[in-house]
Amino acid sequence: MEKTNTGITRAEYIEVEPNVRLHITDAGEGRPIVLIHGWPLSDEMYEYQYTALIKNNFRAIGITLRGFGKSDKPYGVYDYDVFARDIKIVLRTLDVKDAVLVGFSMGGSIAIRYISKYNGDHISRLALCGAAAPLWTQRKDFKYNLPKSAVDELIELNGKDRPKLLSDFAKIFSATETSLSKGIGNWLKGINLSASSYATAQCLIALRDTDLRPDLKKITMPTVIMHGKKDKICSFDLAEQMNLGISNSHLVIFKKSGHSMFLEEMDKFNSELIKFSKQ
Repeated sequence: MEKTNTGITRAEYIEVEPNVRLHITDAGEGRPIVLIHGWPLSDEMYEYQYTALIKNNFRAIGITLRGFGKSDKPYGVYDYDVFARDIKIVLRTLDVKDAVLVGFSMGGSIAIRYISKYNGDHISRLALCGAAAPLWTQRKDFKYNLPKSAVDELIELNGKDRPKLLSDFAKIFSATETSLSKGIGNWLKGINLSASSYATAQCLIALRDTDLRPDLKKITMPTVIMHGKKDKICSFDLAEQMNLGISNSHLVIFKKSGHSMFLEEMDKFNSELIKFSKQ
């Protein structure tokens, strides 16, 4: 528990169903900004966003999805509907209103499903950052990003040598293998290793198979799409497709970044998010 200046006690864990508690970062005062992490990270990935948001008079709420980080890791269903329901319970429990929902990578996919499924309850603005949407894998009518077979290989590797999977993933996480410092790379690796192997695999299946194109049509709130031009995990084509599919959206390009624009161009990322959230 954390005592704030206002005397409010904030929970670090919120139970979303019997025996399933999610880890929450909840700090600062002001308009809520709700941050959803990517695969296979946790809400800790936003460490350098929390500081900036709190300084700029926002309430930062990071949610670690079930199966990841310090949240509970049950067996069972891991898909975007389950994650969206968990987020709904957290936002209702915290009585969040007029929030900005931020989703990175898989978290962006989940944010899209949340807005679509719950008609934007609790949320008034949406930020999609390197989002794995509207599809992460190719279809006959969608030629962008990865073939399904590439994801099948990742799932197979997860079952044999998860550290190698994470190491291979780290090599393509940024624009170049040296874009991030060794210290930052080791920090990210530690967060990734804290995920459960089961959740890591199940979320790869959700990423591989989920088509969010119908969900995009349901989004009418102001939306910013922030995407690295050199992204090797969610190609820049995806950002353009999201921009076409979401009526009230605009695109902010991170020309120097790969997937990890929140670290590679941290100052720009934070300032763009703050600017959007003040509107």
